[in-house]
Amino acid sequence: MNIGIVVFPGSNCDRDCAYVASDVIGQSAQFIWHQETSLGEMDAIILPGGFSYGDYLRTGAIAHLSPIMDAVKAFAKQGGLVLGICNGFQILLESGLLPGAMLRNRGLSFRCEEVYVRVENAETPFTNQCHPGQVLKIPIAHAEGNYYTDPVTLSSLQANAQVIFRYCDADGQSTGPSNPNGSLDHIAGIRNAAGNVLGMMPHPERCAERALNNTDGFLVFQSMVASLKTQARLTAR
Repeated sequence: MNIGIVVFPGSNCDRDCAYVASDVIGQSAQFIWHQETSLGEMDAIILPGGFSYGDYLRTGAIAHLSPIMDAVKAFAKQGGLVLGICNGFQILLESGLLPGAMLRNRGLSFRCEEVYVRVENAETPFTNQCHPGQVLKIPIAHAEGNYYTDPVTLSSLQANAQVIFRYCDADGQSTGPSNPNGSLDHIAGIRNAAGNVLGMMPHPERCAERALNNTDGFLVFQSMVASLKTQARLTAR
């Protein structure tokens, strides 16, 4: 499988994602510069974390205007898998591939720590190797991860099982202290209505192998590969 990692000026988790894609899950990883206009022959796309364009204006506000994003939008419209991590999630929101917006963290401070998230929907291309309600420990590192949307959109996200991860404590309970940024409804990750685009604030690439003493993030990438292989088998029939 070919996994493309889009690189913007200021991306700093692109190599981490490429390492996991190639060395951990054994797939082909290719960097795609933001000024390109084509994705090439990719099976999945990752928008990595970092500080694209220095987070000027708003996080992701300039990056979503990069030439490559037209290709990413077309790829997503055709059903291609797109994973946006942290800044990548912010870019997906700014580009309209996911609904809502990011506000400054509650308390207005940068949060860099391990948090717990609960898997709310295990029947997606990004979570099919998890079980419903499973609690994962994954690092965060952001200043604007406070997810917000209007009540109508929130109700739609809830009704259509588009909330994929919620912040929780180690026992799986969503409490005030377990929400590190004040995110609406404890949202840590959402998908689009079609189910092929996921944005998440935690960094699964930072906890995907035993050397890091945490492999919870591996499940996200493993799920993507399993989904792509299933799709390839169905296409070959």
